[in-house]
Amino acid sequence: MKSKKQIFFYLVWIVLGLFTTCTSPTGKLQDGIWRGELAVVDKQAPFLFEVQNAETDSAVVTLINGEERVPLTGIQYVADTVFIPIESYDAVLKAKVSKDKLEGRFIKNYIENDLGVPFKAERGDVSRFEAIDHPTSFSIDGKWDVFFINAKNDTTRNVGIFKTENQIVTGSILTNSGDLRFLEGALTKQGVVLSAFSGLSPYLIEINVKDSDSFEGTFYTARSQTKLVGIRNNQAALGDAYSLAQLKPGFSTLSFALPNTDGQIISLHDERYKDKVVIVSILGSWCPNCLDELKDLAPWYAANKDRGVEVIGLAFERKNDLDYARKAINRLKEKYNVGYEILFAGQANGETVAKVLPEIENFGGYPTTIFIDKTGKVQKIHTGYNGPATGLFYEEFQQEFNQLINSLL
Repeated sequence: MKSKKQIFFYLVWIVLGLFTTCTSPTGKLQDGIWRGELAVVDKQAPFLFEVQNAETDSAVVTLINGEERVPLTGIQYVADTVFIPIESYDAVLKAKVSKDKLEGRFIKNYIENDLGVPFKAERGDVSRFEAIDHPTSFSIDGKWDVFFINAKNDTTRNVGIFKTENQIVTGSILTNSGDLRFLEGALTKQGVVLSAFSGLSPYLIEINVKDSDSFEGTFYTARSQTKLVGIRNNQAALGDAYSLAQLKPGFSTLSFALPNTDGQIISLHDERYKDKVVIVSILGSWCPNCLDELKDLAPWYAANKDRGVEVIGLAFERKNDLDYARKAINRLKEKYNVGYEILFAGQANGETVAKVLPEIENFGGYPTTIFIDKTGKVQKIHTGYNGPATGLFYEEFQQEFNQLINSLL
């Protein structure tokens, strides 16, 4: 027979066991869909992410933007703080965990003593933006001329493409250097609100639809806000991407000689590139549109290299440091299974680009793709990249790219 004292401790042990089992653990992420918010100027840019395998060493946090999925791995804990690395952009989400809530900052590691952007998240709310009753009756679906208007009242013409389904709005805005990737949002009483976060910078776009053919709005990032004006145009298109950057008069070839991640100097005069069509991809590991191009170019090269075509990447990185660049470039090569050389070209700025590529004028941004024929002469220079978020524009560019290569071969 158990004593009354033994029975008492036995009951206490059972109650504590039940309490421990039923209570959500603190200090750890939990599986499920989370809704995060990042500060942009004086507003909040919401985004969704999913946590999987939280209780294992293979935990994954996947950022969600429309159709886009960006998996983040290498999650670590120190006491009640979680560190979610964003390796592609040398950044991290650092936050204290309290049951189903996070509060912390989005920090860019490459910036010394970066204070970061305020960040918070909560598990279980799967709506990016709350659906409302009686949203605007104006549709934003289709193509638009979109103008970014800066403080000097200069305007830059871009292309907006949007689609609405069950009050959920998706789309992107194309610029001459690429696109704003996968935007996702909802209808409001005045128009549309959209956001995105794929690891580099949070975006928030608020649009007030004036009528069926025009809108005004504001584009917010963590550090700035820019006025937007939209005019419906079913034929909206960017300027000719092949007419922006050009060879300077008197030049027909490129003369760069740069180190790969092993320190070996590579140039177009090497035997590997003689008598072949060569694609030179100017990129940065920090550039989202460059990663879109790399994601397509790596498997394309694997499938086409035996046809007499080569690719060289010129990586302009955040720091003029080969050791820093080596880690970033090798990470890209491993992640995307890149079979061609990616060379370190120096720090990403106009002065460095001009020094590495003195033959080019009006360099417009990353990525820029240079097409070289079998004799070593530059035939075309394409500024920017229409990524998968741009839909038809993406498909058209893929066809155009292959036609150009076929003609050079």
